[in-house]
Amino acid sequence: MSKIALVDDDRNILTSVSMTLEAEGFEVETYNDGQQALDAFNKKLPDMAVLDIKMPRMDGMDLLQRLRQKTSMPVIFLTSKDDEIDEVLGLRMGADDYVKKPFSQRLLVERIRALLRRQDAMDGIVTGDTEETKVMERGELVMDPLRHSVSWKGRDVTLTVTEFLLLQALAQRPGFVKSRDQLMDVAYDDQVYVDDRTIDSHIKRLRKKMRTADNEFSAIETLYGIGYRYNEE
Repeated sequence: MSKIALVDDDRNILTSVSMTLEAEGFEVETYNDGQQALDAFNKKLPDMAVLDIKMPRMDGMDLLQRLRQKTSMPVIFLTSKDDEIDEVLGLRMGADDYVKKPFSQRLLVERIRALLRRQDAMDGIVTGDTEETKVMERGELVMDPLRHSVSWKGRDVTLTVTEFLLLQALAQRPGFVKSRDQLMDVAYDDQVYVDDRTIDSHIKRLRKKMRTADNEFSAIETLYGIGYRYNEE
């Protein structure tokens, strides 16, 4: 049974969403603000967190920033209906996905299940000697899907599940272009729609993380209007 942390200062959302998730077989922990959640996470991390952005004491952005210092667990943001800036910023800071308020609880459940399936694969529940599970070396890049580990020039780089899957998809075929639609299929289930901006934000975050290991990292090339390509160095 996966444990989901739901962090929101709206008690109606906490009550209704937690009831839905529990009916779907999840264990749910609820928190009224980011600081309360962080105190609990410092003792034991859940399998996934669903975070509201605007909360008292510590907002969702601050909480995500602190989480990303120590864990790559999946995180979904709940954003205001018209607040596109928060969506983009959240993705660039390392969120895996976002759902706009007001939202369909069925959609949220689908997003949660999709990310947990990918986390399970990265944790080694899916095994076997396939292109998706064996260690991959591309020049200075080494990726081990079963250990969810990435290194560049011998330096470890911590990626979220979504970032890992995007890098893996690009690096599997150096020199070949992947469109944004193809990358969406890699990172999300067919029934989950995201727009181009979501993929672009993940790629920007991925590049930024790789440049912490090598500030001259340039293996991921943007082909404007087409997609992205990995160039083996």
